[in-house]
Amino acid sequence: MYDLIIVGAGPAGLSASVYASRYGISHVVLGEVAGGLLTQTFDVGNWIGTKEIRGQEFAEKMAEHAKSYGIEILPLSVDRIERDEKSFVVFCGDTSFRSKTILIATGTKHRHLGVPGEQEFSGKGVSFCPTCDGFFFKGKTVAVVGGGDSAAEGGAYLSDICERVYVIVRDSNMIAEKFWQTLLASKKNVHILLETNVKEIRGGSKLESLLLDRSFEGSELLSVDGLFVEIGLIPNTALLASLGARLDAHGSVETAADQSVGVPGVWAAGDITTNSNRFCQIVTAASEGAIAAKSILEHLQKSSS
Repeated sequence: MYDLIIVGAGPAGLSASVYASRYGISHVVLGEVAGGLLTQTFDVGNWIGTKEIRGQEFAEKMAEHAKSYGIEILPLSVDRIERDEKSFVVFCGDTSFRSKTILIATGTKHRHLGVPGEQEFSGKGVSFCPTCDGFFFKGKTVAVVGGGDSAAEGGAYLSDICERVYVIVRDSNMIAEKFWQTLLASKKNVHILLETNVKEIRGGSKLESLLLDRSFEGSELLSVDGLFVEIGLIPNTALLASLGARLDAHGSVETAADQSVGVPGVWAAGDITTNSNRFCQIVTAASEGAIAAKSILEHLQKSSS
């Protein structure tokens, strides 16, 4: 039996793992992708001490750091967590693990538009990851929906690959960092459509056009080869809800200052928490992972005394 099972292998989970190793807490990390959504980030330029690094490379370095202490990062999806009087049992298909404590750091998933054609053309022109799928649209015309950092970053990345990039923003202005807005403005092949929404995604065997709710260059139909949806993230908190943790109206889990969730033996960290979800930054996720590991150490020490 482990002292701790960390569910989630993104920045929060990996940060917690490093600290847990240094504290001597026996543990395992369970996560489908080491690095989480960080692997889908084109460029990281706000991690102090590192001016610029590709998201995939940064994720690999984090995972290598955690593994250097001899722990395992297992590419498994957790189906459910059960508890008895003294421990938790984590089920991953036909495999199960037992531990004294649990840290949930499952991050977020992409929010969908919910318009006709989105599901039909998913994988046939509709994507949620510019860095994953941008290569397939080299020299073509694509659109990015969203006004935040992810959309602006995605648009900037795609502008170096695609012939033309439309950034479709529902509001009267973008809310992305000034850095990303300035970068987008410098790209001659990027066109920003403000106060515009996608009503429908159309095509035959693959995506061909978008129906907009307002005219652009004389038409409500916008011809594109690809669409990248970057309209926000939804917290993956189903496991926490099943354990009795309290969620807010947006589905984020409420945590105390030590990252505990009000359920004995359970902690949470990263973009699923009410505090970190407001920022969705690597630094806040990593910070919460470190705080949780320290709190878990103190809990284990008290339990054994």
